[in-house]
Amino acid sequence: MPHPRSKADAILAEQEPNTMAIVAPVVGWLVPGAGHLIQRRWVRGLILMACVFAMFVLGVLMEGKVYGPNGGDLLDMLGFVGDLGAGALYFVTHMMDWGKGAIQLASADYGTKYIIVAGLLNVISAVDAYDIAIGKKE
Repeated sequence: MPHPRSKADAILAEQEPNTMAIVAPVVGWLVPGAGHLIQRRWVRGLILMACVFAMFVLGVLMEGKVYGPNGGDLLDMLGFVGDLGAGALYFVTHMMDWGKGAIQLASADYGTKYIIVAGLLNVISAVDAYDIAIGKKE
């Protein structure tokens, strides 16, 4: 038989770390939309997964450039941060040696932008998964 919780117990329970608040954004960053799926937000998770995946793949198919880590040009560093936001998609693309960017193609510039925007959208998605996990958002 559970006994009533004291006010101190309730305060301690509120201060306990929420495991989902750590797991959801990390999983959501690695696999776009998965942070929502593990919280049973099926529609939102699937829509985010489809959008980020489609934008990233379209960008690679347009022969957009995937930036690597570098300490050179500021715009290249910002491009790397944007690309890295796509999580596992970035690492797979980098391992497969895709995304070298054919500068002579007009579509390559659009592809580069698609890849960066997909990464940034995924970062926003991971933050959204965190907000849901802490109860700030439904």
